[in-house]
Amino acid sequence: MADAARPVVLLVDDDAAIRRTVAASLELEGFSVVPASGGRAALEAATRMKPDLMLLDLNMPDLDGLEVLKRLRAEGDQVPVCVLSARDEVEDRVLGLESGADDYVVKPFAIEEITARLHALLRRRPPAQDEPLAVGDLRLDPRARSAHRGDRELELTRREFDLLHLFLRHPGDVLDRRQLLEEVWGYTFDPQTNVADVFVGYLRRKLESDGEPRVIHTVRGVGFVLRG
Repeated sequence: MADAARPVVLLVDDDAAIRRTVAASLELEGFSVVPASGGRAALEAATRMKPDLMLLDLNMPDLDGLEVLKRLRAEGDQVPVCVLSARDEVEDRVLGLESGADDYVVKPFAIEEITARLHALLRRRPPAQDEPLAVGDLRLDPRARSAHRGDRELELTRREFDLLHLFLRHPGDVLDRRQLLEEVWGYTFDPQTNVADVFVGYLRRKLESDGEPRVIHTVRGVGFVLRG
């Protein structure tokens, strides 16, 4: 049984040696660890136990980690997920984050780094407010998780929604990449990717898909600003 005073980590990896090593180390760092040997077991455990955090391998024989992520998020499960993967290309990291991961660590890794990342996810701040917001023809309702541009409903991923929510809370303010990474992804460090720029690009394409004028502008060398 997990100690109620310890954050519960669902550790998902089909490699038994990795499960044993990581679990033992995290237990020493103050976490309670629940191991799962594959994607289907992970989904069952996530539903049954409601863990505080998840460490998720991508390459698994029964159900890969990206599919686990997509199913979790489609069901509304917002458990913070840190991906553990040998896939080290920037495109792989972006795909993992776009699929719903909150962090991405490349194997091999140091357990000290995993511990730090998990603590950062636990410290992740909730949105500053849950009241509906509107700027120009943009409207967003955090409680309903809905967003519109004019009469058109925007089909946004969780990360795109959180990014738009941040911009709408700071209209006219220039937000630098550090602030985007900290408030949307919960990073307190530089993840060495251009993930913020990539997701701003995704969001822009959806905001402008019917030929609407640009509202999220690049401030060269600084960051981005929403102008209604």
